[in-house]
Amino acid sequence: MKLFGTDGVRGKAGESPLDVPTIRRLGAALVRAMRQGDAASGTSGIKFLTGRDTRESGEWIERELAFGVRSQGGTLTSAGIIPTPAVAYLTPRLGYRAGVVISASHNPFEDNGIKVFSGAGEKFTETLEQLVESIVADTSWSVTAGEPDRVEQIDLRSEYIGHLLEILPRDARQAGLRIAIDCANGATTTVAPRLFEELGFDVHLIGNRPDGRNINLKCGSTAPDALSSLVVEGGYRLGIAFDGDGDRAIFIDANGAIVTGDAVMLMCAKHMKDEDRLPGHAIVATVMSNIGLELALKEAGIEMYRCPVGDKYVMEEMMRRGLALGGEQSGHIIFSEYLFTGDGLATALNVLRTMAGTRRELADLASELTSYPQVLLNLRVGRKADLRTIPTVATVMDAVEARLAGHGRLLVRYSGTEPLLRVMLEGRDETELRQWGQEIVDAARDALT
Repeated sequence: MKLFGTDGVRGKAGESPLDVPTIRRLGAALVRAMRQGDAASGTSGIKFLTGRDTRESGEWIERELAFGVRSQGGTLTSAGIIPTPAVAYLTPRLGYRAGVVISASHNPFEDNGIKVFSGAGEKFTETLEQLVESIVADTSWSVTAGEPDRVEQIDLRSEYIGHLLEILPRDARQAGLRIAIDCANGATTTVAPRLFEELGFDVHLIGNRPDGRNINLKCGSTAPDALSSLVVEGGYRLGIAFDGDGDRAIFIDANGAIVTGDAVMLMCAKHMKDEDRLPGHAIVATVMSNIGLELALKEAGIEMYRCPVGDKYVMEEMMRRGLALGGEQSGHIIFSEYLFTGDGLATALNVLRTMAGTRRELADLASELTSYPQVLLNLRVGRKADLRTIPTVATVMDAVEARLAGHGRLLVRYSGTEPLLRVMLEGRDETELRQWGQEIVDAARDALT
């Protein structure tokens, strides 16, 4: 049974795999998986910490998950509505065996999800996910029937806020700095107002009235138009938009322009290098980050390593190479000196730290990234063959890569969920890119359809 995707278990709340029996079985399987890992030491009680966003389905999913955990002798304590990275931070520091977040991030309220962090505060590896899936699929055991009990809840926001305050040194806290913040009617509504008040900023909040159904609705990082207008009309220095579970952020400069994760990684990487906080003078980005980021980093003496899309892959590559910064275009940024998962609030504070340290405005810092034109083409295929083994397609791909050498990029891959071949090109001239991409599509069509 395949439960875990690139970011945990996702689906419509109430429907498989987020139906009551599967949620209970997943909770039970998590305890069984943890117990297998602890078998040698004889550890008994398995303690989980949960947190959730503001979706109306979050509470009942949490109760059913707790039922499954308790059925195997484990315990589950809830931190209530709190950002995803708060669970990742608190889990190891308070001695929990694992952390569980109930959220579907930037998705609409009908969706929900369950993602798991290890006792070290890191997202579950694929190996651990596969172990849990195999336990769920094992028909030799079952979860006993019954009604779910109330879940114990504890307020841990102060501990998380205290951790965040350490990110921004006191000499970088510009009292009265005017900021507009969009909490996406999500998990950051319980933390962001208090955090920025303690930092002494003058903050205007929107997207801070969750009702269980308005999470990400025309607000937050996926819909920043309202924040952009507010920043310009109100004369704010910048705007910060979080997503539903608070693990990513995008920014609005004083002119109302969106500043993406690529620009954030560039400005923070350069400032961290100047502060001697960038080990290896390198960062990690995904295959979707623009070639402009790679070229700008190279000019600054910083290397960029690419990995598959998904912040868990960013984390794994950072850990493997011992690096301090990595992320995605979408605003999932990991600063490993604070946490090995994306944290929108930590990202915001690092951007503010960069602005203070360089004495530059956000628009000025972001202008150092030149995003190259990008062309995306899709081809529906009848089979998924290795393109390098098809001479006619390989020849065309080699020719396109030669034309792009040094100032562009070609990425050809199959969709993981659809019978599609995806062709992406980046370079200086969009017309040329489209022509070259079509050459690859035409060659592939003859071979694969």
